[in-house]
Amino acid sequence: MLYDSVAGMEATVDGYDLSLHESETSSGFTRTTTEVALHGDGETGRGEDVTYDSELHYSLHDNDDRFPMEGSYTFDELSRLLEETEFFRGEEPGQKVFRSYRRWAFESAALDLALRQTDTDLASQLGRSYDPVRFVVSTRLEEPPTGERVLEWLRRNPELEFKLDPTSSWTADTVETLSMTESVRVLDLKGQYEGTEVDQSADPELYELVVDGFPDAVIEDPELTEYTREVFEGERHRVSWDYPITGVESVESLPWQPSWLNIKPSRFGSIESLFDTVEHCWNNGIEMYGGGQFELSVGRGQIQALASLFYPDTPNDVAPMEYNQPETREGLPASPLNPPGDVSGFRWS
Repeated sequence: MLYDSVAGMEATVDGYDLSLHESETSSGFTRTTTEVALHGDGETGRGEDVTYDSELHYSLHDNDDRFPMEGSYTFDELSRLLEETEFFRGEEPGQKVFRSYRRWAFESAALDLALRQTDTDLASQLGRSYDPVRFVVSTRLEEPPTGERVLEWLRRNPELEFKLDPTSSWTADTVETLSMTESVRVLDLKGQYEGTEVDQSADPELYELVVDGFPDAVIEDPELTEYTREVFEGERHRVSWDYPITGVESVESLPWQPSWLNIKPSRFGSIESLFDTVEHCWNNGIEMYGGGQFELSVGRGQIQALASLFYPDTPNDVAPMEYNQPETREGLPASPLNPPGDVSGFRWS
């Protein structure tokens, strides 16, 4: 099993530091994340908390109480300690998944630290190799949606591929413009989100427009109702799931055996849950692609590393961070993204 390859690694933790990151994004909001730096035995392991609530990041930094985690452990023992740690100090975060996001920050930092203290990298520890990563550019369209943002990116690099978020304001003209580019690989309907700013309620007309207009694209996270379920009859093979996926049990609870899954590591909370799910997909013929969370520091390189190890040839939403900036730019790295020349720990530069 994948997890067995890292579970017994030894790690010593002497303490940790936190640093705040903020940036404007192409989706029109200010992103705030926290980088976690675990120190021990002269090494530092890093991870990133991608919680979507700036105030929860500010309160984490403003609180002087430290989470107790100093000591020497196997990685599995340290993971169990993190599972029991109350990272919100009794405060109830706005979304349950935020608990997984924060644990993942410390867990990924712990893996990075253990690998560095062992003087190795994740690929070597797993007996795998880092391969070039195919990526797509994820963006929301302008309002009203004409497709101009995608066309502008393609003028800068005609080889780009895209993951887009359809909304009920999309028209047949929007779909025709985008379809003619032959560059759209994934369409995220956001139908599984609840209580977020990107919720998109079930819309049979939108679903039919998208399914018919992009016959070869992966369709992600539809909301299945008596009115929308029939849209996907005969199309289940290209339906993907993202928001509900937090581990093997969540995969087995889907409406049908999936053909595709969007793997966002922070949603799993733990390395064990992530690795078990990857193996479940391998064993059941489920295609995977990586999902991004507007990471601003080491988290982006870590999801690129995982895509490189486990699903390098699929439409991964792991483009370099510059693609998430509000304005399009020239001269950015092209897909596929080559692994860095010097890799150590659980980290890509």
